[in-house]
Amino acid sequence: MRGLITLKSLSTSKIIELIKYAEKLKKGFRISYPGKKVATLFFENSTRTHYSFQCALMNLGINIIDLNASTSSVNKGESLYDTVKTFEALGMDGVVIRHQKDQYYKELENINIPIFNAGDGKEDHPTQSLLDLMTIHEEFGKFEGLKCCIIGDIAHSRVAHGNVEIMKRLGMDVYISGPKEFDDGCAKWIPMDEAIKTMDVVMLLRIQFERLSLPMEITKEEYHRQFGLTMDKVMQMKENAIIMHPAPVNRGLEIADDVVECSKSRIFKQMTNGVYARMAVISDTLDGNL
Repeated sequence: MRGLITLKSLSTSKIIELIKYAEKLKKGFRISYPGKKVATLFFENSTRTHYSFQCALMNLGINIIDLNASTSSVNKGESLYDTVKTFEALGMDGVVIRHQKDQYYKELENINIPIFNAGDGKEDHPTQSLLDLMTIHEEFGKFEGLKCCIIGDIAHSRVAHGNVEIMKRLGMDVYISGPKEFDDGCAKWIPMDEAIKTMDVVMLLRIQFERLSLPMEITKEEYHRQFGLTMDKVMQMKENAIIMHPAPVNRGLEIADDVVECSKSRIFKQMTNGVYARMAVISDTLDGNL
């Protein structure tokens, strides 16, 4: 299957190559694919990923066909496979897909055009991981030996599940923190206070209320008090440590309003980098390298 389904299938050298290509694009390198067409199929709500992919495609001179899932034949019972096969038959050169089902792409093994995974259920989000890594690489110039703690709703987060595996492979020490009810064992759990004082990268996650089968065991107010990143906690961070968040941000819950754009925050830089990371993935695929 061509395109990018998961970073887990790529070598660390290939991941570094994509990061450096994205950095090259950010510095002004341009490449264009006139006449190419890519469809964006989002079956879950999205702002950053959806429009970041569209900006990436526009920057590459690619025509965009955007599926409106609410008015499509999906509501008549059409399968994901038949929807994607339709776009293949219409002459698309690739499809970008976000879907609520874990590993939805297993249904698409007979699709012959590239597939770019824009998030599957709670499993993976490869271009988010790539833009996160790009942001870290720009900041520190390396991965080996850096410490990162991902804090929040780990159990329901495709960002956490994607990042933990890749960061470890790149030589980072990765930890998780937050309410024990969200600890799924994907990395070593450490107390929030320890994370704040010792990490190079503090990555916050929102609580994915839409995926919770039961209400949280603590109130939102208690969550913010115990696990929210507030300015007094920021003051305890290492001098060169940075704050990251895949967004959308719940201000006043997992992160205080005045922290979102503080000097240590790289949240909006991540969004900027997302365009170039996705440009790199799409370009590399259309060039036959992915």
